[in-house]
Parts: sequence; structure tokens; C-alpha cells
Amino acid sequence: MITELVCTAVAVGLYLNTLDADFCYDDSRAIKTNPDLLPDTPWTNILYDDFWGTLLTHSGSHKSFRPLCTLSFRLNYTLNGLHPWGYHLLNIVLHGLVTALVTTLSRSLLGGGLWSLLAGLLFASHPVHTEAVAGVVGRADVGAALFFLLSLFCYVRHCGLRRDLHEAFRSRRCIGSSVTRCWGWMLSSLWCAAASMLWKEQGVTVLAVSAVYDLFVFQRLHFHQALRLMAGKKRNISVLLSLCTLASWGVILLSARVYWMGNKPPNFSNSDNPAADSSHLLTRMLTFLYLPAANAWLLLCPDKLSFDWSMDAVPLVRSLTDWRNLYTIAFYGGFILLAFFGLRGLISTAKESIGKAHMTNGKSITNGNGYHVPDTNQNTDLGLPKTGLNGSASPYHCSPQMPLPPTESLLVFSLGILALPFIPATNLFFYVGFVIAERVLYIPSVGFCLLVAAGARTLYIRLRTRGCKTLMLCFCIGLVLLNGLRTVQRNKDWSNEENLYKSGINVNPAKAWGNLGNVLKNQGKMAEAETAYRNALHYRGNMADMLYNLGLLLQEGERFTEALHYYKMAIGSRPTLASAYLNTGIILMNQGNLEEAKRTFLTCAEIPDENLKDPHAHKSSVTSCLYNLGKLLHEQGQQEDALLVYKEAVQKMPRQFAPHSLFNMMGEAYMRLDRLEEAAYWYKESLRVKPDHIPAHLTYGKLLSITGQKTEAEKYYLRAIQLDPSKGNCYMHYGQFLLEQSRLGEAAEMAERAAELDTSEFDVVFNAAHMLRQANLNEAAERQYKRAASLRPDYPAALMNLGAILHLNGKLPEAEANYLRALQLKPDDVITQSNLRKLWNIMERQDLRTKQGDA
Repeated sequence: MITELVCTAVAVGLYLNTLDADFCYDDSRAIKTNPDLLPDTPWTNILYDDFWGTLLTHSGSHKSFRPLCTLSFRLNYTLNGLHPWGYHLLNIVLHGLVTALVTTLSRSLLGGGLWSLLAGLLFASHPVHTEAVAGVVGRADVGAALFFLLSLFCYVRHCGLRRDLHEAFRSRRCIGSSVTRCWGWMLSSLWCAAASMLWKEQGVTVLAVSAVYDLFVFQRLHFHQALRLMAGKKRNISVLLSLCTLASWGVILLSARVYWMGNKPPNFSNSDNPAADSSHLLTRMLTFLYLPAANAWLLLCPDKLSFDWSMDAVPLVRSLTDWRNLYTIAFYGGFILLAFFGLRGLISTAKESIGKAHMTNGKSITNGNGYHVPDTNQNTDLGLPKTGLNGSASPYHCSPQMPLPPTESLLVFSLGILALPFIPATNLFFYVGFVIAERVLYIPSVGFCLLVAAGARTLYIRLRTRGCKTLMLCFCIGLVLLNGLRTVQRNKDWSNEENLYKSGINVNPAKAWGNLGNVLKNQGKMAEAETAYRNALHYRGNMADMLYNLGLLLQEGERFTEALHYYKMAIGSRPTLASAYLNTGIILMNQGNLEEAKRTFLTCAEIPDENLKDPHAHKSSVTSCLYNLGKLLHEQGQQEDALLVYKEAVQKMPRQFAPHSLFNMMGEAYMRLDRLEEAAYWYKESLRVKPDHIPAHLTYGKLLSITGQKTEAEKYYLRAIQLDPSKGNCYMHYGQFLLEQSRLGEAAEMAERAAELDTSEFDVVFNAAHMLRQANLNEAAERQYKRAASLRPDYPAALMNLGAILHLNGKLPEAEANYLRALQLKPDDVITQSNLRKLWNIMERQDLRTKQGDA
């Protein structure tokens, strides 16, 4: 147990500095915006939604069904909300448990002592694990690995009990309880395999790894014997039954998985997996053959790591002359040679054992399944204890006399763990949504660490001089230390998003610069963010997200023309980007291009939500487009049309959309149509979903006032002021209510306060001036009209009303100037013309008519 504790302590210690790390990269979508984590969302939704909270049967779903991982996120959310500390702590604890299991596995395969310690430390410290442990969404891989190993251990125990059962049957002893225990462990193995798959899809491959263990480690069959057994030509019912059970359970799990996700594979964009989108068979084939070699290099030499390997991070292999094909040949050649050495070693071992059985106390010892177990283990040179999972005997054979598996068996088994869990990521059976993903290597790295430790052990045994052996041990220590230092360095990259994206610039500059721009923008560093976005577009100019983000940055900087340009480019690059339509329409609406704004909003509303990466965000943007379109129609007096649009928005809005403003606007439209009961319903709905929504308090207060419920209405106005005493709009609405009640002094006070709080808000200042004028406080009204005219110097109504109050206050020349300016902007305004004629009559009597007026 000391070995396990040491490796676990190292695994935990290396990642403790990530406890203070923030959420990074995919964490935001899987946790912050995932509706399945919210307490008011039924927990059963995790059984129907993918990892990101999208319905599995939706065409835009990634089909990543990981309910146990999502359930663990929901548990974290329940305990400490969105504080990253708890999420990281659970990841570290899971990594420590997996490391302990890996070390236990290596101890039972390599013997206790140095080599199992080496395998455990290599796994604990390997830098490629940083994404899985430091990145919260990597928990799916760590959790899958935990149940992967538990399933394997249960199957190991089943094999040992199956051997005992076979021997008991041959000696005609009672086997009732033994059968129950034997198949109880098998059942546990199957359920752990299912749990592993429900953490992440590749967990189901433990069934194949268990079969490799059974055939080549426990049975120690050579290749031809295994083929004969699988074909039913070799009589061994108990083994065949175990293997058929594994295969049947695998078929059941995979069939259920395919059915549950709607019998359709996921769709991915070109940038996620460029090779899959290539129209050239040779390019696809060469690239897909190269990618496993690139992944293997990350295990061998993790010098270059990145948060994202999509887009052009790994250029396509387009021809046979590409030098990377040499890597591919070397990788597959080495893998085949290792596999051949392992299988050939098993064959030669089997031949040497023909006609010869090991004797103990004059009796022949077999493995209990009819095949002799030769003692070819090389560990005896080191005098390592042959202990197993229970610390006293090998778990593969319940008797302490049974030796550890030979190097050949260990080699085949290690290659199986390395290769089989990686198969789902090879694009062999279906296209995946990534090029390289470091967290996918978490489980395969178990086989890699066992392989390295087994190779180091074999080399150590064959070295003859003490100096060479010492040098070998120093190399192993150095390898662990280098891995640990690289992991600590990589943890710093994952400590926050800015460091993470900066570290990825050399690997994936387009994606890294773009994400870095988002971080800098959130930090308020607008100039640096703009530079980062432009750098991203320099490497890949058709990235719709980056074009949109740059447009958003320019819009916030009030550079509306430039923003509009980039929004339109984003739409051209991705015609389904609803958020770009939304912001385009808003800018056009503010610029007065109302018809074009309407067309833009309508186009957005008609975009189908199929095959989209994030359907929740798309639906939110579509709903916002419909809301703005309805608001535009409402302001133009088209209330019936506005209501139709609002109702469509209610139908299309996703679960996470905040509908209070939409409901409030529906209430306003009904009130304009004098359908007061329906208006009241929607105002109440707005307040139900957001009890502190100030506009709904004001509009509902107005409705209550109209229906004669003056006392109740005043309560809602006062409640709105209480919610935000710094908001002048609240005082303005309350002042109008007071004015209607002929409480002129209080109304004037509210008007003054409103205008002083919102000095830059034209509507507030303009309405405050009206209220002051109605309260016969003309001097105060004049001040506010002047302020309103300064805010909108080209607005005819502001100039006309300023002229009117100046007219009343006896400032006739100034009144005339404002009337004339208003008529220049709106020559056909009857009221202004009438007021100006009256003013001129007075001025003529007082001989104050100006030359401009004479003209």
C-alpha cells in the first residue's frame, strides 16, 4: 500500500495549485450555461440531454451522453454554486483515486517495488493529463478511467474465482457459493463498464481490454489458441462463456447508446475536424493514419501541448511526399513489432511448455483451464515479491505460488490498454469532433505507463554492470522529475484563461488569439482585445465567431459603421449565426433604417435550428430578434402584428431565456389595444419570473391607475423606486401618476429628481419638463426643455416645446429662434406654425419682430 499512497500523494500534490484556478475554455458551456445544472431543472433531464445540455435527439447535439459526469457537476453546483474551487477539488480527488488504482494494477503485473512505483509515478505526473485534471470538463475522462479500472479489477477477480470453480468441479467439491461469487464479480464488472461509458463513451472499451487480459494474461494463450477458442474449436466452456458475456454486454451497451441518441451520428463543423470534411480520399486516409502517431508523440514527448488542436493546428497530410508520413510509418511499424514480439513470445513459451508441466509436491499445476502455465517471469532476478491486488497473492491466480505474468503477456496487455480505448477517437467507425484532444489520452496513458515500466524492468534485468543499472535508475528518476516539472508548468497555463490561450498561440494561433481577445475584452482592455481579434483573423479570415466578436467590440466602442461591416462579414461566413443578425438589426434600428432592420430580424427568425453547434444560444438570439422586431412594430403602432411576433418569440424561446422583458412588452401591446385583462396577465407573468423587474412595476402600476386602483398603483410605483433609487425613469413615471391625481407639488418634485438623476436620458428630461410645465413651474420647465434640446438638437418636438415655454416666459426672440429651427426640420408642422404666428403678432405689437422673422 505504500507504493499506492506515494503515487496518490504525488498525483494530488502536483495539481493542488489548480484549486484556485478559474473555469477555462469548455467549462463555461458545460457548467456556467448548462441548464441541466440548475436546481429548478428536473434532474431527469440529464438522461435526455447531452454533456452540454442540448437534447440528444437534436440535430445540433454532439451526442456526448455522459449523465454521470453531468450529475457530478450538478452536485458541485448544489454544494457551492459556480465557485470553481469545489469543481477542481473533486477532479483532483478522482485523479488521486485513478492513480492509486493504476499503481495497484501495475503492482499486480510488475510486482511490488520499484517498477510498479515507476508506472504509478509516470501516470501521476504525465503532463498530458493536465487538461483532464485541471480542466473541469476533463472530469468525464477521469471518471470514466476510475470505473474502467474498477471494471477491470472485478473481471480479474472473476477470472480467479472461475479457475477455483473449475478446480472444485474437477475435484467434485461443492461449488454452489463459488458460482454465485464468480458471476457476482462478473456482474460487478459489467455494471462498472456501463458506469464508465456513462461518464464518457470510450469507457465501454474496458470490455475488450478485459477480454485481452483473459486471453493473453490470465490464460496466457498464444495467438492461434486464442483464435481457436474464439471460433469454438477449443473446448473451454467457462472461458468462452465469460468472453461471450463481455461481447454481448458490449453489443447491448452500444446498441442502447445509438438508440438513445436518436440513431444518428453527430454533425461537426469543418473547423472541428478538417480531414473529415476533405473531399479527397487520399487526404482523409493519410491524415487519419497520421493522427494516432501524433497522439502517441504527445505521450512520448509532451513538449508541445495546447488547449485546442482544431482548425489548422495539425495541417492535413495531402500527399505521399509529406515528410510526416515517415512518422506514420515509424509509429505503425513500432506498434506492429511490439505486438509481434509479445504474441511471438507467447507462442514460443507455449511450445516450450508442450509435454512439460510444472510440478509442485509431485502434482502438475495448470491455470485451471487446461493450459499449462510456464514460469517465464523475469522478475526473479530482482527478487521482487509476487504479490497481487490483495497484497499477498496475485489476483490473477488466487494461489501465491502462481508467478507474475511474463513480459510477453504484459506487453500484449499494455498495448491493448493503449490502443483499444483510443479506437473511438480514430475516425475509423465515425467522424469525431476534434483533431487531437489531450484528455482522450487519459485512459490510453495507463497502457503507455505500463509499457514504459515493463520496458525499463526488462532492460534493467539484462544490463550486466552495476554502473549501467544505476544509470538506468537515474534515467527513470529523471523521466519522472521532468514529467512533474512539465505538469507544474502546464498547471500554470491552466490557472486562468489568459495564460491558457497565450500558451496555445504557437500551436493554434487563430483559435488562441480569438479566445484571448474575449478574455482581454472582459478585462476592459479594448485596444488589446481588438488587436487579438485582428491577429486571429489574420491567420483565418473566415472565422464567423471572431468577425462577430470584433463587431461586438466595435459596437460597444460606438464605432457602429465598422461594427455593421464585421457583422455582415460574419453572416456571410456563417449564414446561421443568429447573434450577428440580432446586433445588425439593432444597429440598423438605431440608425433609422427600420425596414432593413425588420428584414434582418425576420431573416434571423426563419433560420432553422438544425445542425448547430450551440442550439441554446441560437434560440436565445432568435428570441431576442423577435422581441426587437415586436418592439419596433409596437413603436410604429402595429400592435396586432407586434403581438403575433411576441407570441412566436414565446414559442421559440429556450429554457434559459429570461422572458420578463418579453412578457412586459406583451402586456404593453395588449394595453394599447385596450385589452386590459390580458395586459394584466402578462404584467403579472413578467413579475412572476422576475419579481424585481422595474419596467413591469411601472407598467402594471399604470394599468392599475387606469382601472381605478389608485392605492395599489402607487404601491407599485414606490416599489420600483425602492428597487433602484438612482433610476430617474422611476421618479418620472411616479410623477406622472401624481400629476394625474392633481398632486402638483409632489409631481414637480419627482420631475426635478428624475431629470437630475438621468441628465443624459432625453426621454426622462423631456417628460420631466412636461410635468413641470403642467405644474405651472415654468422656470424649472424651461431649464429642462433647454437640456432636452441640447441632448437632441435636431429633434423638432424638443425645439418646438422649448420655443413654447420661452414664449410663455416672455423670452420672445429666443422663442422665435427655436420655432424657426423646428420648422426648418419639420416645415409642415401645424402647431409650430400656429405658435409662431401668435408669437409674431405679439412681437409686432411690441416692435420686436426680427429680420429673420420678416424674411
